[in-house]
Amino acid sequence: MAAAPLAPGKSALRRQLLLTAAGAALTGGRSFAQTLSSSPPPSQPPAGDFPNKPIRLVVTFPPGGSADAVMRLLVPRLNEKLGQPVVIDNKPGAGGNVGLSLVAKTPADGYTLGLGAAGALTANASLYPQMPFDPVKDFKPVGMVAATPFVIVGHPSIAARTQRELIALAKASPGTLSIGHGGNGTAMHLSAALFAQMAEVKFVEVPYRGSGPAALDAIAGQIPLALVDLPASLQQIRAGKLVAFSVTSAQRVPMLPEVPTVAEAGLPGYDSTGWFGVVAPAGTPAPIVARLNAEINAALGDEQIKATMRNLGAEPAPTSPEAFEAYIRSETKKWAKVIQTARIRLD
Repeated sequence: MAAAPLAPGKSALRRQLLLTAAGAALTGGRSFAQTLSSSPPPSQPPAGDFPNKPIRLVVTFPPGGSADAVMRLLVPRLNEKLGQPVVIDNKPGAGGNVGLSLVAKTPADGYTLGLGAAGALTANASLYPQMPFDPVKDFKPVGMVAATPFVIVGHPSIAARTQRELIALAKASPGTLSIGHGGNGTAMHLSAALFAQMAEVKFVEVPYRGSGPAALDAIAGQIPLALVDLPASLQQIRAGKLVAFSVTSAQRVPMLPEVPTVAEAGLPGYDSTGWFGVVAPAGTPAPIVARLNAEINAALGDEQIKATMRNLGAEPAPTSPEAFEAYIRSETKKWAKVIQTARIRLD
């Protein structure tokens, strides 16, 4: 997930995340970079008097995680351009299923939207025996918002400072080290499981309702380890309140250039990056979807917003609705294969 040229010095991170955002062990099909290559249409059809009242945006994670932080950054710009307030409603739970199930049941008029991540929009259909919605049939993708690499962090008291030392520590005491992640069914959950599988170690997995709470408990020493996104952990890593062992993307992250990737720190082939985007209920009129997509993409193209997002650890990833829809379908197939191989199921 052709995009407009980036300013000099900003293209490396963009290229890096676009090449890696397909996720851990996911190969074949359309890549994140290919999806992003489908630029939004140059002109949008009219959306009548939309919007003429506030818009509810259901964020499927709690405050503190990447989705919430990025959308709160975009909301003032959206309020200005749409002429109506966009009200964030945090509804975490069940890997995003709780929030998106609410969106799926609302009128398809553009006044209730959902911000979903890879888990709820692609993986959960293979993880849960019963789903409260169909990720493909019940939503109309509006557009991708951002890509975010994950990072494996620990409380400073842990007796390891490198990934190799961490793996050795875990092997010395199998099943005793706890690792928190952003919730069952999320890309962070699957990324943590893949790490344990490739490292041949056993962790006690601790699911949280989002990346923010997991990072906070690692900072407080309630859990020794966490696999979280950069927006939830970057400042705490820089402040020395968290030890960063490795980042999950294929290339190092410029915001943490000293931190190696999982692959180069001893697990060749490991690669996982998260993403999230906006969806509307299926049947939402195309002109409304186009208007929302245009304003979201315009906000993501603002230089100040882009700089702030990158400082948080999130890479802007504007797409057309059609490109986002194709990417969701492709990723759903890929995650299904990974989940089946790992035999992961959730109740």
